[in-house]
Amino acid sequence: MNAEIRMVTMYKPTLKDILAARKRIQPYLLKTPLREYDALSEAVGCEVYVKHENHQPTGAFKIRGGINLVSQLSAEERRRGVVTASTGNHGQSIALASRMFGVRAIICVPRNPNPDKVRAIRSFGAEIVEEGKDFEEAKWNAERLAKEHGYRYVHSGNEPHLIAGVGTIALEIMEDQPDLDAVIVPVGGGSGGAGISTAYKAASPGTKVIGVQAENAPSVYLSWKSGRMETTEAVNTFADGLATRRPFELPLEIMRENLDDFVLVSEEEMKDAIRLYVDKAHTIAEGAGAASLAAAIKMRERLRGKRVGVILSGGNLTSAMLREILG
Repeated sequence: MNAEIRMVTMYKPTLKDILAARKRIQPYLLKTPLREYDALSEAVGCEVYVKHENHQPTGAFKIRGGINLVSQLSAEERRRGVVTASTGNHGQSIALASRMFGVRAIICVPRNPNPDKVRAIRSFGAEIVEEGKDFEEAKWNAERLAKEHGYRYVHSGNEPHLIAGVGTIALEIMEDQPDLDAVIVPVGGGSGGAGISTAYKAASPGTKVIGVQAENAPSVYLSWKSGRMETTEAVNTFADGLATRRPFELPLEIMRENLDDFVLVSEEEMKDAIRLYVDKAHTIAEGAGAASLAAAIKMRERLRGKRVGVILSGGNLTSAMLREILG
């Protein structure tokens, strides 16, 4: 079958959409913990509340958006199957959500991907297509397959249902700690930053929402600053969840409206944050998951004495990488 990619209508999800998403995903996911660790707060110099999205069944936050999207596919879209591109966590999300709802899933990944994430995608029943040097080339491959075979193409950022789904993180944080001064969220494709900032600006506008990206993969940061779509020739970060060469239109537009600030962190700052999580909270964060804590440390003078939520977006770090960082 030869078909054009069906592009979703890129409306901006609202708080109402996020509330509806929560109702959809509640039967499938437990609420994740929000915890303060005295030793961690002391090390950072403010009250740090960690949102443990590394406790999700996929080890990362994106499953919220996956369930919200796949559960709303039409009968025709379910029959055709879905295809998407991912460096790992988004792919796991679509794979598991597709298995839940009986949908065929094809996940395009770059060459030499995170092996643990690929094994997890396969364990959820999805097919893997490994091609391309990075996420951008894997995305082109997914788009090609969608055109050739008629699959429902799932963009990893320009999907309002994904954004609304991950925005439910903010609802849970507000329930547990309604008076946070700031929330820091890692930004790769930007669905998390877009969804969380949408919820906060509607329900708790006094809370500052701060994005963080890797210095070695700064396309979204640069675009947020300039107001233009900025691309980079390459990315060179171990934080594969942040490794985007080009921003996505819908999340970027939302984040430019809603984020109060945006910072960059280095590779070593993320590794320091991973070590701090192990030492002070006895928990595992991948590079992207540690980025928000790294940003809090970098901004410690500005945040001193405040109540700050940090999104530990994922814990899918290979054992080899963890040994290297701890060593």
